[in-house]
Amino acid sequence: MKRIVVLLSLVLLIGVLSACGSKDKETGKALSEEKIVVGVTAGPHELVVNKVKELAAKEGLEIDVKVFTEYILPNTALSEGDLDINSFQTLPFLEKVNSDRDLNLVHVAKTILLPMGIYSDKFDSIDDIPDGASFGMPNDPSNGARALIVLEAAGVITLRDEDKTTGTVQDIVENPKNLKFVELEASQLPKQLIELDFAAINTNFILAAGKNPVEDSIFLESKSSPYVNYIVVREENKDDAVVKKFAELYQSDEVKEFIKEEFNGTILSSWE
Repeated sequence: MKRIVVLLSLVLLIGVLSACGSKDKETGKALSEEKIVVGVTAGPHELVVNKVKELAAKEGLEIDVKVFTEYILPNTALSEGDLDINSFQTLPFLEKVNSDRDLNLVHVAKTILLPMGIYSDKFDSIDDIPDGASFGMPNDPSNGARALIVLEAAGVITLRDEDKTTGTVQDIVENPKNLKFVELEASQLPKQLIELDFAAINTNFILAAGKNPVEDSIFLESKSSPYVNYIVVREENKDDAVVKKFAELYQSDEVKEFIKEEFNGTILSSWE
């Protein structure tokens, strides 16, 4: 009998603790001002946030940087509370993920612009692309649409005059070279470039492959691109002091100079 009472007590205690945990999550507990966990994708975002980490340490803020090699997990991890902040994505991508996965993440400050480029191991100019060529592009909706916008800017295709940031291959109205579109995981495009005629590749992945966007691309996205990256948090934490502190450190003169020296113009700071 005593054993049953003890077991019932434990069940009740677990229930109370679970309820308290749920309540904390619902009420939006403020983030610690002493230590935060920040998610980034490998490459430029990782390097820049590590510079922010260095500056933060001097001001008593510890930053634990978690590195991801794809684009969805940093948002689900943030939503589920495994991260406090992430820094890796454009606004169109964030809006699409929020919609598709019913997340409530918000952007709080601009970070860097990584121009998407078109690359080829077979052709030296966009004008040399032959009829029937295979074009590799990211298979996620946001970066896929971006790749098509870049391809249109290069004069290869024409898209519908609607919201091009949500465009797909079905929105191509003119394809005079009869291109074949191959949609792949964005991180795999540099490895598959040898099998493709040309491809649109994100800067972080092309840098990881040892190529220089300025020197090796056959067409590079304009610096006036709307695809700026942002610092992102859960909606309930957008006004937290530590979030504002992180954004201030990121947009500091020290970080701007680091970006300029580290990337030699291939990646740009996007704030004033």
